[in-house]
Amino acid sequence: MSKKEDILSKYRSNIRQRFDMPDLSDIKGITYPDPLAQFVSMTETVGGKVVEVKDGEDINEVVRRLYPDAKEIASNLPEITIATRNPDTIGSPQALNGTDVGIIRGSFGVAENACVWIPQQMEEKAVCFISENLVILLKKSEIVNNMHEAYKRIEFNDYGYGTFISGPSKTADIAQVLVMGAQAARSATVLLLP
Repeated sequence: MSKKEDILSKYRSNIRQRFDMPDLSDIKGITYPDPLAQFVSMTETVGGKVVEVKDGEDINEVVRRLYPDAKEIASNLPEITIATRNPDTIGSPQALNGTDVGIIRGSFGVAENACVWIPQQMEEKAVCFISENLVILLKKSEIVNNMHEAYKRIEFNDYGYGTFISGPSKTADIAQVLVMGAQAARSATVLLLP
């Protein structure tokens, strides 16, 4: 028996009273008349930015317009031709240090809290967290109302990892002063695709 199983076994042997799990089938999450508008509003509330990409507009030009001073851009997406680093071929996560802009793809967004589900789609997932600025490509048709709907849509690929990202990283733990980029990106921009 592994150490983990040994510990769990000890906990289980000391349970005094058992309770059935509650029936969650009647719980409905909040819904919105316009989930896309709510997603945009919540993204701005959490400190992020939303830019709608027009049909036929070049994503590379949009990124260059948003981040004109960016020198190091990391992405493995085939439509991103301005990338200077590919997280599939860099060799180690440390090679992503100094990334000005990381560009990734989101599967779907959540209107109630502006979260975007990001399944790992690259060898080095550090690009999601080490980039100074994070750009998330998201189809505007892929917005759900709430986390109840979101959890039903979560899928993992061969990497077996994914995360929800909502706006830039921030904390006010130290002296109650808001610090952007404390644990991850200083800015997060969602590019809404047609």
